[in-house]
Amino acid sequence: MICSVCHKISATGQDHLDCVQKKSIESKDQSLNGEKLDTSKDLNVEIRAVLEHLTKEQKKS
Repeated sequence: MICSVCHKISATGQDHLDCVQKKSIESKDQSLNGEKLDTSKDLNVEIRAVLEHLTKEQKKS
């Protein structure tokens, strides 16, 4: 049988274990990258809000 991930011959008749793990890690990494982008946008909004609050307090003083 041929491994569906690396397309090399597999002696066990199934996909190579390391190929399956690599594919799983890559898919998790891609999904996490999308989450990090969303989180960073939320974080930027929060940081701006804190900075605005601090500058308003400095102007009052």
